[in-house]
Amino acid sequence: MQTFTHYFLHFGFIFLIAYLIDKNNIKQVYLILLASMLVDLDHLLADPIFDPKRCSINFHLLHTYWAWALYLLVAFLAKNKMIKTFAIGLSFHLFTDAIDCLWSYNWDFKVLL
Repeated sequence: MQTFTHYFLHFGFIFLIAYLIDKNNIKQVYLILLASMLVDLDHLLADPIFDPKRCSINFHLLHTYWAWALYLLVAFLAKNKMIKTFAIGLSFHLFTDAIDCLWSYNWDFKVLL
């Protein structure tokens, strides 16, 4: 169930977010949100690249709290709709990864510190 929830949030729930952002251009907005998944390229710098027991939050360069704060700042302050949408996607991506970390560690919030 955890894996399904994780990937549903990454690929399915963002369709609802796209609808809420702009129901008239849902396909374009969805693709921009989907492009925010490129943040996972920072996993290529880790060894091993994939470790199902590793929490991404604060481990990978683009998954740090500093990066997340920047994504949220851009989401709120950006005037350009595409940049704002991309930043929302990045922020939601990290939120999804944080939920996955909490789930993996039995909702022990210390894992996020």
